[in-house]
Amino acid sequence: MDTQQVSAPPRTPSSGVVHINIRLTDGYSIISNRLSQHRDMSLLAIGLGTHIQSLPAGSRIGVKALAEIFPESEARIAAALRELEHHGFLRRIRERVRGGRVSTRTESYNHPEAAARRAGAARVSPAVRVTPAAPVTPAVPAATSAPVPVPVPVPECEPAPVPVPASEPPVVREPVPDPAPRLVPSPAAPKPPPPPLPFPRRPSAPLFDEAARLLAGLQVSAPLFVLSEVDVERLTPGVAAWLERGVRPDAVRVALTDDPPVPLRHPAKLVRHRLVALLPPPVPAAVPVVPLQNCDDCDRGFRSPVPGRCGECRDVRAYADDGPCLLGG
Repeated sequence: MDTQQVSAPPRTPSSGVVHINIRLTDGYSIISNRLSQHRDMSLLAIGLGTHIQSLPAGSRIGVKALAEIFPESEARIAAALRELEHHGFLRRIRERVRGGRVSTRTESYNHPEAAARRAGAARVSPAVRVTPAAPVTPAVPAATSAPVPVPVPVPECEPAPVPVPASEPPVVREPVPDPAPRLVPSPAAPKPPPPPLPFPRRPSAPLFDEAARLLAGLQVSAPLFVLSEVDVERLTPGVAAWLERGVRPDAVRVALTDDPPVPLRHPAKLVRHRLVALLPPPVPAAVPVVPLQNCDDCDRGFRSPVPGRCGECRDVRAYADDGPCLLGG
């Protein structure tokens, strides 16, 4: 007698969820894991999407209709609907119906990627099949009583090769490379013009007066920096540009006179070079403050340049029940 094989029952996991499933024969819906296990959506959006996909076609899924069923507020339901629409599980289409009224139709997708591929394939027109042309058969002349002579091709005689006397191998000359470019300009080359001196964006008389006093007083803290009256007049716009950018006068004085070369032959040229090379960046513009407004619907505060409604109230109005909603698979 054959021995009966006994299958061992499945082992119950020691931790985690344990599924106690009963075979369903009615009252169930098939939900894709693309929705139920979506990692980029909130639990509220996943649950609302599951509820919408379980509804029959033609059900109303506006904010107010859903708020009458579930305990969540209209603002949270509107945000969840917007989240489902962002990830492709919902699509809202506005259509004009009879009487000039605009109605909203909502389509529900259980597989957004496959639906997008199907819509793209439907838009591509089928390729036109081209039937190749039949080969053209040359006409055959009618048979005659007299034989037709067939021309026989006569091969051309090739000329006999002429022996070439041996000669010396050709001399291959190496190309002469071009001379390397001069890295140092010649003394006769014209010198490039010096960079322009900085100039303030909003010049004013008090700003130029302070810059001139700073230049004239450099010799007090740095005796080597003795500038002429012409040098002070020429360098004043550069110092004024530094002061306009928020640099304090003592910081400007240190930047212009610190660690001079020895011997210092041309103090005015050194000051001009440092005014150009060490120019600090302009002060960044102040960020404008967005005023605080009160929402016209819920009277809560929100920041906006113009009065109106807050974001949650705008979402509620966007998903308001303004027509029948068709749920498509």
